[in-house]
Amino acid sequence: MTKLNKLSKLFLFLTIVFGSLWLGSYLIRQLVVYQFFEPEGLALRSYYNQLNLDAVIKTIAPILVSNIILYLFYLVFFLIFLFVSKIKLKEEGWFLITILVIFITAPFELYLLYKDYKIVDQVYFAISTPSLDLIALLKERMQSLSSFALIEIFSYIGIVFLFIFKPLRKTNEN
Repeated sequence: MTKLNKLSKLFLFLTIVFGSLWLGSYLIRQLVVYQFFEPEGLALRSYYNQLNLDAVIKTIAPILVSNIILYLFYLVFFLIFLFVSKIKLKEEGWFLITILVIFITAPFELYLLYKDYKIVDQVYFAISTPSLDLIALLKERMQSLSSFALIEIFSYIGIVFLFIFKPLRKTNEN
């Protein structure tokens, strides 16, 4: 990879920071949301009732908000880095694969973030929303692209592998 100027390094740093924070919040959101439901059938666990469900949903709402904000910042800083750095993709095959993974997964993640936004909107801005309606929205979100979350997590872990080892790098041989 050619030497990056200071502006490129700044945007690379911001991309890595927001990408790491987003991936961590994504894992936390997945773990927390899946704890609401039984493993088989996605039925609400028995220890949640109408009295404690409101408090639990309001407690996890900041996780959803942070996930939305962090992903949008990550995507914006990555796009800025992409245009500012002017990396030659013919010589850096690992970076081309990274770009492809991010751009292929972005529309699906934005769709899921829209569903998260609908949940957050109901929690913070609706006058009164029954908790069971919010649970139905969470369940719908989990079922809409069910295995995409695992695919995305493994893809982004693969990006870390690509960033560290930089395979498919063209060397200058004369």
